[in-house]
Amino acid sequence: MLMALMAKATKPQVRPRILLTLALLIIVVGGLQLAEVVVVPFLLSVFLAILGMPPFNWLRKHGWPSAVALMVVLLGFGVLIVGLGIVVVGSATAFSQALPQYEGGIVALLEDVESRLASIQVLQNLGITIEFSSIVVDVIDPAQILQFSGTLLLTVTGFLSSFVIVFLMMIFILTEASGFPAKVRAAFGEGSGKLLQFSSVMTQVHRYLIIKTAVSLATGLVLGAWVWVLGVDFPILWAVLAFLLNYIPNIGSILAAVPPLTVALIQPQGGGVTLCLLVIAGYAVTNIVIGNFVEPSLMGKRLGLSTLVVFLSLVFWGWVWGGVGMLLSVPLTMVVKILLENTDEYRWIAVLLDKSPKAQRLAG
Repeated sequence: MLMALMAKATKPQVRPRILLTLALLIIVVGGLQLAEVVVVPFLLSVFLAILGMPPFNWLRKHGWPSAVALMVVLLGFGVLIVGLGIVVVGSATAFSQALPQYEGGIVALLEDVESRLASIQVLQNLGITIEFSSIVVDVIDPAQILQFSGTLLLTVTGFLSSFVIVFLMMIFILTEASGFPAKVRAAFGEGSGKLLQFSSVMTQVHRYLIIKTAVSLATGLVLGAWVWVLGVDFPILWAVLAFLLNYIPNIGSILAAVPPLTVALIQPQGGGVTLCLLVIAGYAVTNIVIGNFVEPSLMGKRLGLSTLVVFLSLVFWGWVWGGVGMLLSVPLTMVVKILLENTDEYRWIAVLLDKSPKAQRLAG
């Protein structure tokens, strides 16, 4: 009897708690949207700082003063980002100027397909007429296929415009990073589990971002070299696009392939079905080898997200922050998953997000 009364007393508290959690979640999401100008540069600076930690620590380990090591790392990042920005902006500008020509090529290709279908005797006997080009142009709008890559590259340009802010934040993060474990020890005590938990989380996040960036860079270089050898226009553009979209598993490789395939099919000099098939083969082999063998062997089973979670995170973060949110969607979701799996109360959420829940459950 007493147990029944206690159950009745606790049951009404569940619903208010859920409603309060949902209300807080809505407030947080709204705050993230309103604070985009501040939060996005901060996240980019954290991302760059994590990538800069290995060379920074290596230089300090070999006797370089912290200030000198920091300046070397910052100089390296500055040269790399500015050089990449100049190349990308130049390629994007040339691509934008050539875009009307490619749009005309798409329409001409569709009209050619339409005329070939109209010449089929069976369709003529049945009185079937196919207006393929007008349907596709009106419904799909071929210009969007090519403008997709331009939208993502505008994101990179937007990042370059806030380059100074991101760089300043990166300097402070790298400066504070080396002394942060000491602060955690002072705050929670030497023998506290908080320090071990913090160290575990940071190690996993650092490992994921480093490996993902290295794999994405390799993917972009291989695919950029492949389309360059084949003679596809704007190979640097497609290399950068492949690098950026490789942060989005499964979906990103497909999205990165669409613009270069379209250009290979319709480019004025040397384009056609054969070139398009060769590009498809290169993208397929590269993504199968890197995505199914190289990356999983480096990442391990625990550092992964289910395909549904990847798609939903792409939609959610894209809605919150637009193009930057789409590019950061999977890394952000992966960081959230790592944080959740290092807690007892919310580890079950991390299991639901994982692509191999059995391995996650055993590990937890």
